[in-house]
Amino acid sequence: MNYGIVRRVLGIMLIFEAVFMIPSLLIAIYYKQEDMYPFLFSIILISLIGLMMYKIKVENKAIKIREALIIASLGWILISLFGSLPFVLSKSIPSFVDALFETVSGFTTTGATIVNDVEKLPKGILFWRSFTHWIGGMGILVFTVAFLPAMGVGGFQIFKAESPGPTADRFVPRIKDTAKLLYITYLSFTAIQIILLLLGKMSLFESVVHTFGTVGTGGFSTRVASIAAYNSTYIQVVITIFMILSGISYSLYYALIKGKWKDVLKNQELKLYLGIILVSTILITINLMTTMYNSVGKSFRDALFQVSSIITTTGYATVDFDMWPAFSKAILFMLMFVGGCAGSTSGGIKVIRILTLLKLVKREIQKIFHPRAMIAIKNGENVIQSETASRITSFCALYFFIFVLSVIFISIDGFDFETSISAVATTLGSVGPGFGGIGPTRTFSEFGYFSKIVFSILMLLGRLELFTIVALFSPSIWKKQG
Repeated sequence: MNYGIVRRVLGIMLIFEAVFMIPSLLIAIYYKQEDMYPFLFSIILISLIGLMMYKIKVENKAIKIREALIIASLGWILISLFGSLPFVLSKSIPSFVDALFETVSGFTTTGATIVNDVEKLPKGILFWRSFTHWIGGMGILVFTVAFLPAMGVGGFQIFKAESPGPTADRFVPRIKDTAKLLYITYLSFTAIQIILLLLGKMSLFESVVHTFGTVGTGGFSTRVASIAAYNSTYIQVVITIFMILSGISYSLYYALIKGKWKDVLKNQELKLYLGIILVSTILITINLMTTMYNSVGKSFRDALFQVSSIITTTGYATVDFDMWPAFSKAILFMLMFVGGCAGSTSGGIKVIRILTLLKLVKREIQKIFHPRAMIAIKNGENVIQSETASRITSFCALYFFIFVLSVIFISIDGFDFETSISAVATTLGSVGPGFGGIGPTRTFSEFGYFSKIVFSILMLLGRLELFTIVALFSPSIWKKQG
């Protein structure tokens, strides 16, 4: 194990985290609020620790899969631990466990919160809280690996270990260029949405914060009522569009830039993703019209927003969907597991895995009638290798095993079954709000410390696609290399 390079890369990550805190410090200074000194102290402390780790002399700069797994896992844990300092030091969230929960929720783009009255938080804290979404959405590690080649360190193994989805591939030959292309697209979405929200009469501060939550598919808001507080159809439509766009694989945007329109239009994962959104929206619209609303427009608008919010694991709300009929709630609960496309900023199982599982089921049915037939599973023109299919089925099996086990652990707190099961689903799937005691108008504050630690672990597991963290418990990863 090359511990030297692990420490050095983790040091680089902490330095970047300190740099990322500077905008929050400037906002705290501008508004002259009590979070100014906590940010200043945090930046200095994190910078010093990061520099000390970076300065360690490293002879072998090679990063293999072992080092990549440890960097990816410990990286997210470290930035969450140090990222919680401003919350604790400013006394916005005095409890360290609560502050860690909030920070993990931010970086993993989950959006679950323990803050009951978010509107009382200082502006710098509010900005940092949502900025963690933007940082975590594309991944601070993707940002880091863009700079690693300049430091003589290879970064593709880290990119593979951290990037969401069944596969992590370069769009272009060099990983540095891949990371840059991702961030150019990410920055473009961010800038465009901020401008559109400003046109909708939202303040600059709130436009930026809600864009972080949308593009990063996180969902932290500056308002207790979330997007419902603005009572604006225009704002609702803008955020809906960008939530859907953020749930699409960024590799498809690269294909569009290259003029490969046919490849995008033929993409099966994209078709299924948009199809699930459309069908779910229509079903919920019909259910709402026959039970709660008299307006077709309002039923469709609210249904589309919540479906888009849940499937992309953003977690914004325009209504208290916990008050919706059981049929509509059941659809939203199902969407918590689906998630967005692989290679997007969304969480969940991912549409490509659902698509592959459906094809595996179809093949098994066909084999009942044609037992000797060799039936290939394809994703478009590409044949899905048996190794990939096995990895996907293993992931889904592990996902639901962790889900069931966690529900049992969380039940210790004594909440009703709806609250417990949706709390696990929403944290493991990086969604945010759930049903019952953690509905869109409620928070996770009433859970005990044990449950909050479990939820924090689930959020990290979901963000790193399970295997990255689970692999750390394998004895082989810690054995000395020959």
